[in-house]
Amino acid sequence: MSKALVIVESPAKAKTIEKFLGKNYIVRASMGHLRDLPKSQFGVDVDKDFTPKYINIRGKGDIIKSLKSAAKAVDKVYLASDPDREGEAIAWHLAHILNIPEDQACRIEFNEITKSTIQNAVKHPRPIDIERVDAQQARRLLDRMVGYQLSPLLWRKVRKGLSAGRVQSVAVRIICDREKEIKAFISEEYWSITAKMREKPKSVLFEAQLTLIDGKKAKVEDESQAEKIKAELEQAEFTVVDVKRRERKRNPAAPFTTSSLQQEAVRKLGFTSRKTMMIAQQLYEGLELGSLGHVGLITYMRTDSVRLAESAQQDIRKYVELKYGQSYLPEKSPVYLNKKSQDAHEAIRPSNFELPPDRLVKYLSKEQLRLYTLIWERTIASQMTAAIYDTLTIDITASHFGLRANGSTVKFPGFMAVYIESKDDEEKEKDITLPALTVGQILNLDKIIPKQHFTEPPPRYTEATLVKVLEEKGIGRPSTYAPIIETILARGYVVRVDKKFEPTELGFVVLDLLKQYFKTIIDVEFTANMENNLDEIAEGKGSRVELLRDFYTWFAVDLAHAEEEIGHVELPVEISDVQCENCGKYMVVKHGRYGDFLACPGFPECRNTKAILKETGVSCSKCSGNIVERKTKRGKIFYGCQNYPTCDFMTWDMPLKENCQTCGAFMLKHNLKNGQSNTLCSNEACTTRPVIAEKKVANVVKKAKTATKAKTKVKGTVATKKKEKTKSE
Repeated sequence: MSKALVIVESPAKAKTIEKFLGKNYIVRASMGHLRDLPKSQFGVDVDKDFTPKYINIRGKGDIIKSLKSAAKAVDKVYLASDPDREGEAIAWHLAHILNIPEDQACRIEFNEITKSTIQNAVKHPRPIDIERVDAQQARRLLDRMVGYQLSPLLWRKVRKGLSAGRVQSVAVRIICDREKEIKAFISEEYWSITAKMREKPKSVLFEAQLTLIDGKKAKVEDESQAEKIKAELEQAEFTVVDVKRRERKRNPAAPFTTSSLQQEAVRKLGFTSRKTMMIAQQLYEGLELGSLGHVGLITYMRTDSVRLAESAQQDIRKYVELKYGQSYLPEKSPVYLNKKSQDAHEAIRPSNFELPPDRLVKYLSKEQLRLYTLIWERTIASQMTAAIYDTLTIDITASHFGLRANGSTVKFPGFMAVYIESKDDEEKEKDITLPALTVGQILNLDKIIPKQHFTEPPPRYTEATLVKVLEEKGIGRPSTYAPIIETILARGYVVRVDKKFEPTELGFVVLDLLKQYFKTIIDVEFTANMENNLDEIAEGKGSRVELLRDFYTWFAVDLAHAEEEIGHVELPVEISDVQCENCGKYMVVKHGRYGDFLACPGFPECRNTKAILKETGVSCSKCSGNIVERKTKRGKIFYGCQNYPTCDFMTWDMPLKENCQTCGAFMLKHNLKNGQSNTLCSNEACTTRPVIAEKKVANVVKKAKTATKAKTKVKGTVATKKKEKTKSE
């Protein structure tokens, strides 16, 4: 029997696949890319049709040597890198390293790591798809041209360490444009009028909103108008003029794509895009599940498709019928349409519907289980019946005013028994029950409530809403969203404040520079069109060389013009009221990798720096100093005394200005695991403190002492036996 070598990207995946293929297959991992453009030079020969200069990546020599050796010892080599353009390029580089002809049927791909899928894949190898490789190379070379020629310009003209990217610069623009909208926004006052009334003197109260004045849409602009309407309504008779009963359906959301998974994981789990993709990769590649061995738990996590395989639909239907009953199954499996034509992969779904989350609790980490549960519930719900609401709308007249009461109750939960999609800035839908009224019925008024409101500016982008707008505008690809966000944060172009992105002064300066000299690079439409052009290359409808030539023709002209025209750009300096204790100068605010800090403007003669401390307004219980907000190197917030290290007070919980009614110490806001929070006393000796945590600590200490005693006893026994043995010898 001939032997075959299968090369995948990661060791975890290799372990799972080797188990499925048996003894005639050797499975090895390439650990991602083995060849790339050099870091120390441009690496693109512009004069020779943009020929890339690829070199073996430093540190990958042993892996390359091992793979070459393994390839010589087998009859067949299968390249099984990830099933996307990046994976196709990795396979192409591997073929070059191992001297495999491009037209040889050596490429296999699979969307999920299950036994049947893997065994089927090795039966149907194909040649490497050069068009997909060309699309990946075109993207790589475009990014190299921008990054390696525009970034050094920013170093020389603005500040060292900056960078400009073909896609990241557009992301910064989107955030900056939103900030300008917010600053330009002029808030307007308006009022709402709510009438609280009841059917009979002692029946339950319900609310109706003012909607019409003299038959036109109600518009209440100030307090005097609101008070006038209130006075009129208090004297009016309220009569029911219309009652409408309807059924409303709410359909389930489609299964996850890469983008929708990232958005929902931000909203429901608080995960960053990077964290979501990292954990999804672990679930896809496989984890140890006791007697089941190493199992891949989800399908490939980089996909634009919302399609589910027919076999998966049937498995879900069996599960739903067994768990929830026939009434929760639609007659036919729902079909979801893809926004884009690409449909190479399925949506992200569980690989095995016999492995619900509750079976995996003891095998998965907390974060792995949370993400797997999210994917499981979304997938199951997508194939269930719609939820049905009973809605009731009651129109009421009072003098020349019109009011409306809306009620809604769940008649049948359908898919909502499993999962409800969250949305940004959405109020949760609540059941509102209204009394069964009839037309002509006179109602009893309880009170009129006028309420002042102000129109609000558009909100800053959260990670979820930024990912959503990048996808909607066609900027980048879902697999690139996480590195884009990380880069613009690391460069100091934006900061994350209360989970929202806020541009820095540096971000505005760099963006204005790019707008003036590289207008096309930061044009949203141009960047989106470039993605479409890359898609066309992957489909065999475009040329890599022509795309690069068209781009570089004008980009080189813009570069030369900017180099000549731009002088040194002085960044605005924010001067603080803190004096340097070494030289007396007022310190200035600097932007660093871990946030803002104070630095002496006398650098390099004076190198004094200080952290910017955000005061909480609470005094330390140990030394009466101020408690301030601090950050770990990874950006996690904690609270400590300003007199550190003299005073060692520290807490992860936010100090509050209110005091404990029992002992007088300040209170803390303590975040719970379920996303909720409660308050507790900062004094650990206070009788109001929960003892659960203290008992846990005591138990841990007790176990540790017991283990130490047991270990000492074993050591003593072993030592005694050794002595006895020595004596007998």
